[in-house]
Amino acid sequence: MNDEIETPENSPKDRKFVEALGRGLEVLRAFTHGSVVRGNQDIARITGLPKATVSRLTYTLTQLGYLSYNQDLEKYQLDSGVLALGYAYVSNLRVRQLGKPFMDEFARRTNTTVGLTCRDRLSMIYVESCRPPEVASLRMEAGVRLPLTTTAAGRAYLAATPENERAHLLSQIARKVGDEWPALEASLNDSFREYEEFGFCLSLGEWDRNVNAAGVPLRLADGSIMALTCGAPSFQLPIEKLKDSLAHQLLMLARDIESLGV
Repeated sequence: MNDEIETPENSPKDRKFVEALGRGLEVLRAFTHGSVVRGNQDIARITGLPKATVSRLTYTLTQLGYLSYNQDLEKYQLDSGVLALGYAYVSNLRVRQLGKPFMDEFARRTNTTVGLTCRDRLSMIYVESCRPPEVASLRMEAGVRLPLTTTAAGRAYLAATPENERAHLLSQIARKVGDEWPALEASLNDSFREYEEFGFCLSLGEWDRNVNAAGVPLRLADGSIMALTCGAPSFQLPIEKLKDSLAHQLLMLARDIESLGV
């Protein structure tokens, strides 16, 4: 099942919505689901689009330079046109440009990996990651996707999101995870209470059993929300140190970046 979120903006009933364009972008999104190469049948399964429609869209996207076709595998992969768009977004992101020196210093001082993330549907995506040169573990490059529900980044984002939008996202998550939802909902509610009390959210092995992390929301001047995280392998970062010290420092880091007017 894909993680498409239905909104008034992409509803077929919206006369301003260009369905053909939307379908083409759904084809590109299919390449964020694990494998880097996809055949038309794979893409049709992921997107729910008819295979004939997918064939026309992959052909068009290949002609435009957003996909390339591997003759040996008889499958498609993303091409440089997508990279150019992604690079343009990341390189022009002002919060990334101004916040990186602060993040670098925090990572060096705390010996943790520090990340700046934004939401994409039911995932959080790294747009910047900083870590000390001597730290070889927990390497998180720009573009890495994280689940919204079990990571410190996702929980911090959800906790800071306006209630009506959060409810909409949670309903999408509930439909996606099915029987797992009651336990996941209880865990999220604990995290939201943690945020109300301390201003940060923790992920203590829920995303990766070997990783402890903290997350705080970052509110930008335009009203949008991102999330800052810091984390490390659990054997290097005890829960007490994270909760009693580093998470509070991360919250101050977010305030410092917000004060730049990004």
